[in-house]
Amino acid sequence: MALMWADVLDIAIELVERHPQVDPRFVNFVDLHRWVLELPEFSDDPQRGGEKVLEAIQAAWIEELD
Repeated sequence: MALMWADVLDIAIELVERHPQVDPRFVNFVDLHRWVLELPEFSDDPQRGGEKVLEAIQAAWIEELD
Protein backbone atom coordinates (compact mmCIF):
# COMPACT_ATOMS: atom_id res chain seq x y z
CA MET A 1 0.00 0.00 0.00
CA ALA A 2 1.50 3.33 -1.05
CA LEU A 3 1.22 6.18 1.43
CA MET A 4 0.40 9.68 0.25
CA TRP A 5 0.36 12.95 2.21
CA ALA A 6 -3.43 12.65 2.50
CA ASP A 7 -3.02 9.40 4.48
CA VAL A 8 -2.44 11.34 7.69
CA LEU A 9 -3.64 8.66 10.11
CA ASP A 10 -1.76 5.83 8.39
CA ILE A 11 1.41 7.92 8.37
CA ALA A 12 0.96 8.69 12.08
CA ILE A 13 0.56 4.98 12.87
CA GLU A 14 3.74 4.17 10.94
CA LEU A 15 5.62 6.90 12.83
CA VAL A 16 4.41 5.55 16.18
CA GLU A 17 5.81 2.15 15.24
CA ARG A 18 9.11 3.47 13.84
CA HIS A 19 9.83 6.07 16.53
CA PRO A 20 8.39 4.65 19.77
CA GLN A 21 10.69 6.70 22.04
CA VAL A 22 9.80 10.04 20.42
CA ASP A 23 7.30 12.49 21.90
CA PRO A 24 5.63 13.96 18.80
CA ARG A 25 4.85 17.22 20.62
CA PHE A 26 8.55 18.09 20.42
CA VAL A 27 9.32 16.99 16.84
CA ASN A 28 10.22 19.84 14.51
CA PHE A 29 8.72 19.87 11.04
CA VAL A 30 12.07 19.39 9.30
CA ASP A 31 12.57 16.06 11.08
CA LEU A 32 8.93 15.08 10.68
CA HIS A 33 9.07 15.74 6.93
CA ARG A 34 12.26 13.68 6.60
CA TRP A 35 10.81 10.80 8.64
CA VAL A 36 7.70 10.67 6.48
CA LEU A 37 9.82 10.59 3.33
CA GLU A 38 11.87 7.74 4.84
CA LEU A 39 8.82 5.51 5.30
CA PRO A 40 9.23 2.63 2.83
CA GLU A 41 5.56 2.79 1.81
CA PHE A 42 5.61 6.55 1.18
CA SER A 43 5.51 7.53 -2.49
CA ASP A 44 4.10 11.05 -2.80
CA ASP A 45 5.74 14.25 -4.02
CA PRO A 46 8.00 15.58 -1.21
CA GLN A 47 7.09 19.16 -2.14
CA ARG A 48 3.45 18.58 -1.18
CA GLY A 49 4.36 18.04 2.48
CA GLY A 50 3.72 21.57 3.70
CA GLU A 51 3.15 22.93 7.18
CA LYS A 52 -0.59 22.17 7.29
CA VAL A 53 -0.19 18.52 6.40
CA LEU A 54 2.72 18.14 8.82
CA GLU A 55 0.59 19.70 11.58
CA ALA A 56 -2.17 17.19 10.79
CA ILE A 57 0.30 14.28 10.91
CA GLN A 58 1.73 15.53 14.20
CA ALA A 59 -1.77 15.89 15.69
CA ALA A 60 -2.73 12.37 14.54
CA TRP A 61 0.51 11.00 16.01
CA ILE A 62 -0.28 12.64 19.36
CA GLU A 63 -3.81 11.20 19.23
CA GLU A 64 -2.44 7.72 18.55
CA LEU A 65 -0.37 7.90 21.71
CA ASP A 66 -3.29 9.02 23.90
